[in-house]
Amino acid sequence: MTEDDTPAQPAAARSTVMLLGAGELSRELTLAFQQLGAEVIAVDRYADAPAHGVADRAVVARMNDADALTALIEKESPRYVVAEAGLIAADALIAVAERGDVEVFPTPRSTRLSLDREGLRRLAADELGLPTAPFWFAGSVEELTAVAQHAGFPLVVKPVAAAPGEGESVLLRAEDVEPAWQRAVVAGRIPHNRVMAETVVDVDFEITLLTVRTTGPTGPAVHFCEPIGHRQVDGGVLECWQPQPMPPAALDVAKSIAARIVNSLGGRGVFGVELLVRGDEVYFDSVRPRLHDSGLVTLRSQRLSEFELHARAILGLPVDTIMVSPAAAEVVYAGAEPTTGSHVDPQVALADALTVAESDVRLFNRPDDGETPRRLGVALATAADPIVARDRAKRVTTALRGLW
Repeated sequence: MTEDDTPAQPAAARSTVMLLGAGELSRELTLAFQQLGAEVIAVDRYADAPAHGVADRAVVARMNDADALTALIEKESPRYVVAEAGLIAADALIAVAERGDVEVFPTPRSTRLSLDREGLRRLAADELGLPTAPFWFAGSVEELTAVAQHAGFPLVVKPVAAAPGEGESVLLRAEDVEPAWQRAVVAGRIPHNRVMAETVVDVDFEITLLTVRTTGPTGPAVHFCEPIGHRQVDGGVLECWQPQPMPPAALDVAKSIAARIVNSLGGRGVFGVELLVRGDEVYFDSVRPRLHDSGLVTLRSQRLSEFELHARAILGLPVDTIMVSPAAAEVVYAGAEPTTGSHVDPQVALADALTVAESDVRLFNRPDDGETPRRLGVALATAADPIVARDRAKRVTTALRGLW
């Protein structure tokens, strides 16, 4: 058992949790911690972040400045530090974790690898032997050209450090190489001059397997939510639904892959494991060692949402991943075009949306400068069948379009 796998002791009343990142997901997580008796300090690089409005204390700080972050943690002396933003001084978290008086989640190793697609892919493929699509890394246009000549087309090019989907391109011909390189290296908030190229795998569907890692008297354990299907829709919408039907053999493989990568990363909490599925074959794509946008569907599908599961696991409390109803969600993101909310009565749009059977919404009205891309809202719906739930969620999104 590693140091990170030390059995968790149930949190004492009013344990202090410092959240690094105070966006919309952190707002829900703050409430989940508070409902379990914890005091929450929400930290972000700008004032009036969404979680600031509900946290016990709000702090504005430079989370990518190791000295500033270390000083803040020493001043506040939280019992837990939970990283929910992508750009955080990993060196400071490593130093704090090594002291042993503060528990850091995700583990500093996970935080670092979440910013390093190359390191994560090499861990998965080379160290753990997980099945992946064929991949290469390139440090120049010339290297990327050589990769394309060797691998053939189509080829997906991704930045080594950026938000999912940001800076990605699909290469169909040699003329696409240089534009794809330029798009990838300028994406994200961390300067870099390397990209990942990946063969396009013909798959049936993609899933997020939310995996909850806990530790207790008998050691580490992993718990799986029902698989969540997802797809990016034109117009800045992420559609997701739960459950995604899968062949039993493929589901067993998916759980094995998720358990291996999550146990390698260590720590406690929710991990969003992205997988590609073709028949009974499953390929590892990526893992996010914290809350996941496609997990927003669990606000209505599960007894405990991803936020409640994350809070319970971190605090050392029991978890369950029971799904109570099939559900679907559509997450709407800000695009390049101006919104049109000024032309629509919000009350009328909201009333129209909620006339859809078994529907619900989350509207993110305050600026969320800490997230890329910025979420505008989530349409939610349940039904006896995920196909019906997806149709209902689409109708909710359509009704709310005028707000955005």
